[in-house]
Amino acid sequence: MRLKLAQIAPTGPLVTGFPMRKTILFLLSATASMLPGCSSVKPSPSSAPAIYQEGVLTDSGEPAYITVQHCLIGFRGSVPSKRISRSRQEAEQLAQELFEQAKAGADFDQIVSANTDDSPPGIYQMANYGFPADMSSQDLSQAVFARDKMVPAFGNTGFPLEVGEVGLAAFDEQNSRYGWHIVKRLK
Repeated sequence: MRLKLAQIAPTGPLVTGFPMRKTILFLLSATASMLPGCSSVKPSPSSAPAIYQEGVLTDSGEPAYITVQHCLIGFRGSVPSKRISRSRQEAEQLAQELFEQAKAGADFDQIVSANTDDSPPGIYQMANYGFPADMSSQDLSQAVFARDKMVPAFGNTGFPLEVGEVGLAAFDEQNSRYGWHIVKRLK
């Protein structure tokens, strides 16, 4: 007897914030030896649910998970690993100009690749407060960062956005210490 998890387990968060499919997968694995003829039931990797789930909302109505792309506009001394010559005032002006271009529909990939003071393409997946992150991947594009482990303005700007929308996180020594973040929500 072979059970297909996708056929018996709906998705959705439980009260604890863990995905229902993951909970059922654990229960099936733990009790398999008690079922006749199922002593060696093991989930296949393809049936194991991913942490990142689209369409799940927090109690406040924000998405549980998002994928964003950002363009960081820093200034002299704001990004420790970068040699940036622009002043804080020049950075603010550039960030505003690029934000206006992005809102007007300019190619965001092009904006990022030509201007970011971070590593292009600047795409990150994030888990909202109370939802599990996953940093186990060696490939950072596959990692799911916890919102509270990132610069606060990054999540504060990204989570309220609709897919395709662009926001701007202004420089702030507490919430956006590296400069201005132009953020576009991809998923």
